Amino acid sequence: MPKKSLKTQDKNSIAQRAQQIYQLLKEAYPAASTALHFKNPRELLIATILSAQCTDKRVNQVTPGLFKKYPNAQAFAEADIEELKNDIRSTGFFNNKAQAIQAAMRTVVTRFGGEIPHTMEELLQLEGVGRKTANVVLGNAFGIPGIVVDTHVKRLANLLGLSRQNDPEKIEQDLAQIFPSEQWTELSNMLIAHGRTVCIARRPQCSQCCLSDLCPAAQK
Repeated sequence: MPKKSLKTQDKNSIAQRAQQIYQLLKEAYPAASTALHFKNPRELLIATILSAQCTDKRVNQVTPGLFKKYPNAQAFAEADIEELKNDIRSTGFFNNKAQAIQAAMRTVVTRFGGEIPHTMEELLQLEGVGRKTANVVLGNAFGIPGIVVDTHVKRLANLLGLSRQNDPEKIEQDLAQIFPSEQWTELSNMLIAHGRTVCIARRPQCSQCCLSDLCPAAQK
């Protein structure tokens, strides 16, 4: 039987609780932002691709030298692929990541004049870019609201009763219904921070959680 949508619930009640969650997170993480270091949209896009199955700390160790060696999209597009693989080897899955980065940058050069596009539709045309990566770039580099559904946001959305879905895109849709768009990017960054520091998958620290009174999972 398919899971019920949040549309079947009392939207007003959910929206009210969602705002309580947002305010508590804002108090706990007033300066929440992406942990990836970047100076422009291209750097954030590449760093986000590298962050798959890798810690942001490791990515931040790799990217300064990487961006110095390849200062623009053209440089990545024309890079020797084996050399690029070696440059990002420590981030893991370097074969796929190098190919995705180079293919994406070639599309950026040939289709977008060397500049990273700033719409969801255009970003999804780039190799290795799904909705999660696109929303990271839109929200943090362009200031365009986007909900980033990574493993942390997915887990917390379910634990907090904000979504009953498992598919990231459907979770994104649920959250978009109950939070105003101007909160989307900050909400994503705060949930990710909370998932990394308090609501840890293998050892959630419910006794230290600012959301425990609003969390159905904590009440159990």
